[in-house]
Amino acid sequence: MSDSPAVTAARAALASIDLSGYDAEQSRLMDEKCILVDEQDKALGAADKKTCHLMENINKGLLHRAFSAFVFRPLDGKLLLQQRASEKITFPDMWTNTCCSHPLDDFEQEKIEKGQLGVRVAASRKLEHELGIPQSQTPVDEFQYLTRIHYLAPSDGMWGEHEVDYILFLTADVDVTPNPNEIRDYKYVTKDELKAMFEDPSNSFTPWFKLIARDFLFGWWDELVRRKDTHGKVVAKSLAGIADGSKVIKMV
Repeated sequence: MSDSPAVTAARAALASIDLSGYDAEQSRLMDEKCILVDEQDKALGAADKKTCHLMENINKGLLHRAFSAFVFRPLDGKLLLQQRASEKITFPDMWTNTCCSHPLDDFEQEKIEKGQLGVRVAASRKLEHELGIPQSQTPVDEFQYLTRIHYLAPSDGMWGEHEVDYILFLTADVDVTPNPNEIRDYKYVTKDELKAMFEDPSNSFTPWFKLIARDFLFGWWDELVRRKDTHGKVVAKSLAGIADGSKVIKMV
């Protein structure tokens, strides 16, 4: 699949973008290839993360596929949060949901759309990369897909996000060994503890997390707890059908 004129122009512009002032590992990851999509999430091709995350290109409409994974502890229903590392090029030091990243065009399996397989595989891979959670603890089939959101969020004057973001819930007991190049801190929180964090002006949060929390998260969280199994544990799969996952919801 050949690049569109906009992507070709964007690649050319990257010659003037100097990443030498950023963390070396985070700069290297900017070479990974995201899946470009239209506003209905139809795959259009691929472009590297640098191209996808420059506001100059985002402002011209460049859009890519992503996921936001929320991992809950089965016994008490607490949500695992992460604070992004200072080394991150976009949205450093901000609190967010368990893991937010992208399925990559670099991996054939992550391009499979049927049953959201590609984003599920990517979520398991990135939970291991960022938080050190063994993939054996995040089985692909145990992720519950809920819906997709389309949002745009500047990070600073140069970088930002413009994504069709798949929201995935997982209930699992996991072993966390954070990658310090990705994660500054992490914690488990109740719904009320997260609300208190939002109200504390000393905390900063990724814009997609705030959008998801504002419109969806707390209601789904309540349902997750309400639908505990016979052993008193929350089960992500109990939320199947709670949202219309067939459409892309545009959020502002």
